Amino acid sequence: MGVSTPTLVTFAVYIALMLGIGVWAWRSTKNFSDYILGGRSLGSFVTAMSAGASDMSGWLLMGLPGAIFVAGLSESWIAIGLVTGAWLNWLFVAGRLRVHTEFSNNALTLPDYFTHRFEDNSRILRIISAAIILVFFTLYCASGVVAAARLFESTFGLEYGVALWVGAAATVLYVFIGGFLAVSWTDTVQATLMIFALLITPIFVILALGDMSAALHTIEQVKPAAFNMFHGLSFMAIVSLLGWGLGYFGQPHILVRFMAAKSSASIPNARRIGIAWMILTLAGAVAVGFFGIAYFAQHPELAAAVDGNSERVFMELAKLLFNPWIAGIILAGVLAAVMSTLSCQLLVSSSAITEDFYKGFFRKNASQKELVWVGRLMVLLIALLAIYLASDPDSKVLDLVSYAWAGFGAAFGPVVLLSVIWKGMTRNGALAGMLVGAVTVVLWKQYSGIDLYEIIPGFIFATVSIYVVSLLGQGPSQSMTTRFAQANKAFRDENR
Repeated sequence: MGVSTPTLVTFAVYIALMLGIGVWAWRSTKNFSDYILGGRSLGSFVTAMSAGASDMSGWLLMGLPGAIFVAGLSESWIAIGLVTGAWLNWLFVAGRLRVHTEFSNNALTLPDYFTHRFEDNSRILRIISAAIILVFFTLYCASGVVAAARLFESTFGLEYGVALWVGAAATVLYVFIGGFLAVSWTDTVQATLMIFALLITPIFVILALGDMSAALHTIEQVKPAAFNMFHGLSFMAIVSLLGWGLGYFGQPHILVRFMAAKSSASIPNARRIGIAWMILTLAGAVAVGFFGIAYFAQHPELAAAVDGNSERVFMELAKLLFNPWIAGIILAGVLAAVMSTLSCQLLVSSSAITEDFYKGFFRKNASQKELVWVGRLMVLLIALLAIYLASDPDSKVLDLVSYAWAGFGAAFGPVVLLSVIWKGMTRNGALAGMLVGAVTVVLWKQYSGIDLYEIIPGFIFATVSIYVVSLLGQGPSQSMTTRFAQANKAFRDENR
């Protein structure tokens, strides 16, 4: 039996399980609402786990451990910022957005919500927000396809071009078949696999080193600066890392999980589950990279792969420390992280085209069956475009992916947050905030010359723009304020 055979079998079983869940979800998909929002039927556990899995991509198992392996605990500030931002998003946005989208003509997408929340008869909010989603998520999807391709390439020795199609097909098939329910149910399985992989791996690394004190002593000898959370960081750099947390308020693939919850009353329990999962997985990722320093210092003859690419530290430790069958399960955790994020990005992009362009402008009376099939075809179309963009992994277009988190956070974050807590917000205020946030992110990155993560000025300027434009222009209509009050009352009644 070849070394890769157990891993190959494990991956095959895992992918077959995901496709099986997709087929099961197909049987539960009766209309377009089911396909893109699961009929608003998700319980606390699935809501929490699917939100976590869709948030944490391959970055959690490759990027973060790799950064910690190179620089030490100073790279963990981003984890602190993410946990804080996610908690605030669950606390202030999740439950309220679930209720407000239902009161806003049962909106199924963010552009649909913006249109009805602010009574935008011009539909300019729908067009701009849907365009932002398509641009940023197509780039996001391309990066996900690259990550999956790199995993199959390094694990099975496939050529990049072949690995590209294999990795993409594994995800596209179950999204195409089962839609939102398939994505949410598979995310739950994937989140479970990710936390298992990230908790068990650092434990085995420590055991391989002897014990905790031996591991810490080795790190202190070879890289003492790894213990210093402030090493090599300016105040501005720390603020920038913490600022990643602001992005949560505007990420469509996370916000849609809140919209799909069974009720706002299920959100507090989902918040506790989701934040606990997030803390444990981030801590595990940090521990993998941190104790990986000691392991490869003690075994320099095994360090060639991680010296060449630090993001391989998790995968290399899994291969070295575990039985090939267990290693296969753990490495499937990397595939889970990639698939969970890519799948929801494909679905959100598909829903933006189907609901906000196709139905919104061309086929207002389209049947539910027609919309479901258009949604499925859009999944394929976006996937093919993402594969095309990813065909050259060194293409400069993939560098723009770094804009996506900041772009969504600044363009949508203040709009979503203020839309559920401030009754005085207007259509023009929302439009100004969306445009100012997106433009600031691009201009700040390109021309500011200030080493501050662009989401921070983008979020601040967008918030100020919303407030000023809403106050200076014509106020919200009576029906808008009445509907806002009704939604707030429903939220309070459900959470007593």
